Amino acid sequence: MALTGRIIVYPMQTLIDLSHTIFDGLVTYKGLPAPVICDYLSRENSKQFYEEGTEFQIGKIEMVTNTGTYIDCPFHRFEHGKDLSQIALEQCAALNATTINAKDATAIGAAYFEGKDIKNKAVLVYTNWARHWNTADYFEGHPYLTEDAALYLKEGGVKLVGIDSHNIDNTATKSRPVHTTLLGADILIVEHLCNLDKLPESGYVFNAVPPKIKGAGTFAVRAYASLK
Repeated sequence: MALTGRIIVYPMQTLIDLSHTIFDGLVTYKGLPAPVICDYLSRENSKQFYEEGTEFQIGKIEMVTNTGTYIDCPFHRFEHGKDLSQIALEQCAALNATTINAKDATAIGAAYFEGKDIKNKAVLVYTNWARHWNTADYFEGHPYLTEDAALYLKEGGVKLVGIDSHNIDNTATKSRPVHTTLLGADILIVEHLCNLDKLPESGYVFNAVPPKIKGAGTFAVRAYASLK
């Protein structure tokens, strides 16, 4: 095994990390609170419970579910949609995937997906917007999919759609047609990806599995690609 940055090379495959790091104070979405990551039990305080030389740390995290790189399931948009405890692993794990290059585009329409092999695939949209992560520029003027793109992806039978941008919808308006179309069709969404420039157009597998939480529609994932 060889480790280079966020790419791990095994004898038979290469793993590419597609997730941002979550840290104390990170602002993922302007207006939502940043996570608080701290000790619930510090190593120093744990000494009172264990013999000398035996210390433990138990962490505590307080955060909104839309933090870091996260997945959206139907419950995020629809009251009676499937929550994180109800989605199948087959919807977010070991998915054959394809990369769509929409670098430096803003409104990404259906034309970007026409003629592409998308049926039963995870479709990851590379916009290069991740370069603005954790800066003020990340929140304004970000790339997004148009409603006609979402309808094309739905009709094309995709399994999951991911993007390396602030939101898959245009946040300059109050409507969210892409979330409505995709989640309404039980197609999961992963936002705030990164390192999509390191992916080939096809021939890899995508994973973005969240914890099995009842009553939650979004949560952080460790998204990654496996290249054969």
